[in-house]
Amino acid sequence: MSNTKISKDRFASLNDATKLVHGGTIRSEFGETSESLFLTSGYIYDSAESAEARFKGDEDGYIYSRFMNPTIKMFEERMIALEGAEDARATATGMAAVSASVLSYLNAGDHIVSAKALFGSCRYVVETLLPRFGVETTLVDGSDIDAWKAAMKPNTKAVFFETPTNPALELVDMQAVADIAHEAGALVIVDNVFATPYFQKPMEFGADVVCYSATKHIDGQGRCLGGVVLGKQDYIDDYLHDFMRQTGPSISPFNAWVMLKGLETLPLRIEKAASNARKVADFLSEHQKVKRAIYPGREDHPQHELAKRQMKGFGTMVAFEIDGTKEDAFNFMNKLEIISISNNLGDTKSLITHPTTTTHQRLEEEERLELSITPSLIRLSVGIEDSEDLLNDIAEALK
Repeated sequence: MSNTKISKDRFASLNDATKLVHGGTIRSEFGETSESLFLTSGYIYDSAESAEARFKGDEDGYIYSRFMNPTIKMFEERMIALEGAEDARATATGMAAVSASVLSYLNAGDHIVSAKALFGSCRYVVETLLPRFGVETTLVDGSDIDAWKAAMKPNTKAVFFETPTNPALELVDMQAVADIAHEAGALVIVDNVFATPYFQKPMEFGADVVCYSATKHIDGQGRCLGGVVLGKQDYIDDYLHDFMRQTGPSISPFNAWVMLKGLETLPLRIEKAASNARKVADFLSEHQKVKRAIYPGREDHPQHELAKRQMKGFGTMVAFEIDGTKEDAFNFMNKLEIISISNNLGDTKSLITHPTTTTHQRLEEEERLELSITPSLIRLSVGIEDSEDLLNDIAEALK
């Protein structure tokens, strides 16, 4: 097989949109235009000696698709090019990526510091799962730099956070937290799903490891599950590689192929969706039946200046509070015709959910309120529909 004609030096100078079309391409002897889909579980060796050499790592080549597969490798390489990472491993889901990133690295007796504002399943991993295996956990207000400093201990081995957060779109100062963590000798792991790798690059602000649910914006069309963990070479080699190989949270080659095709149109989709999101946020902020609208791109967001420093674009997500009760929020959602009720996000279709009763329902009410998740808070993932149609749909439902 041969790679694209683009030289390594030339490829490094290309912009993200071009890398997302050409990055990681492997062509067979047939010279196909679209990336090949290798639906195989195993591989044939020329000899027993060759099989031995591959298992020992003395010969390049594929062994088993749980370890590595040409289609999956192309997806990983394209993500590496976009993120600016040294290596990556694709996973079956976004939560497999988050779980693998921490479970591969931490041991009993270690300590992890995490922001409180997390997607419900991420918080379960940090707050419930890790302590079962002897890992101590401290949750802090992610926007409070002093809280991060105070939480560090001699056995702190990692910090974990998402920014912007799900669902209230709070930001974490990545560089400030990374500096604190690195001074303590801790690894910095960032869930970058809401921002996307196109609009925000955590490694430029000190992150060591970045996780994605590729199910979201990377696929972006509600078709397949997938995830990916990106990091420095020593982290992948010394921790993640063997964990992935032995425990098997691998992505399927077909799903990886779908993600590859999704990456080609990622800039087009999320730039349009982000433009729509800004218009929706502006409309909601001025509506009498909306208590508040939250969008990092608006100047009234309390961390707007931080968003401008960290983000190239402000994302596709909007959060807002109906001026009323849970029932009022439900009534509004039920009257929408174009925007669909779904707990997924990052889709070409606009999707809306009620975090209190869906993504964050397992938290106690006090914990939700601490994270500004009120009974009337709504999370909206804005799609690529015509913005006028979206605004009309929202306006009619608010009546």
